Amino acid sequence: MMPPPVKVAAVELGLPVFQPERIRDAAAADRLRAHRPDLLVVVAYGQIIPASVLAIPRLGAVNVHASLLPRHRGAAPVAHAILAGDSETGVTIMRMDEQLDHGPILAARATPIGGTVDAAALTTQLASMGAELLVETLGRLEEITAVEQDDRAATVAPRLRKEDGELEWDIGALEIDRRVRALQPWPGVTLPSKRGRVKVLSGHVEGDRYVPEVVQVPGKRPAPAKQVLGDGPGARRAP
Repeated sequence: MMPPPVKVAAVELGLPVFQPERIRDAAAADRLRAHRPDLLVVVAYGQIIPASVLAIPRLGAVNVHASLLPRHRGAAPVAHAILAGDSETGVTIMRMDEQLDHGPILAARATPIGGTVDAAALTTQLASMGAELLVETLGRLEEITAVEQDDRAATVAPRLRKEDGELEWDIGALEIDRRVRALQPWPGVTLPSKRGRVKVLSGHVEGDRYVPEVVQVPGKRPAPAKQVLGDGPGARRAP
C-alpha cells in the first residue's frame, strides 16, 4: 500500500508519524493526549473521530472538506458535485463535531466547475484551494465566529461503488458525460460495444449523442475511440 503524501513529506522532514488503524482505540487517544496538541487538522480522513479525541486539543479540531457545505456531505463530494451537474463547488473549513461533515463553518471558497473537467483534475484544484484557505483560516482562527450549517440544505455524497460506472447507452448523453467525468479515476465508466464492455476515459456530448474520445479494452492500453470502436457505439444516439 502506498503511503499517503502527508506521511511521505513528514518522513522526508524527519517528523514522527503515527497511523492508528482505528482512531477510536483508547491507545490512539492516549498517544494523542500525550502530545498535548493545540489543534487537530483533518483532511479526507476515512473514520468518524469520536468526541474523546476531538476534545483533546486546546483549540479543537478543524476539517477541510471538498465541497460548499452543507451540500455534498460525505466521502465523495467532488464526484457528486459533477454528477449533480453543479455549476460550482469549493472548499469549506469547519470545526468538527461527532457527526458527518456537520460542524460550524469557519471559512469557504467557491470555484466554477468547468464543463469538461473531471474529478481527478477538480480534486487537484480543490486540494490547492483547501491548503491555501486552511493556512489563512488558522492564521486568524481565534478571531473567527463560526457559522452553523443549515441542515435543511444538506445533501449526501456517499462512497462510490463499482456499479456506478457500469452504464448503458440509453441513460442519455448528458448523464454519460457527467459519469465519465465524475468517476475518474475510480471506478471509471464502461459502456457496451461490439467488442464487449469498454472503459471510456474521455468523450464529449455532440447534440443528443455522447461521443467517446479515448477508450480502453480490457487488457489493452487506452486508445482513440475511433480506432477501437469504428463508427459503432461511439456515435450512438441517446433517447
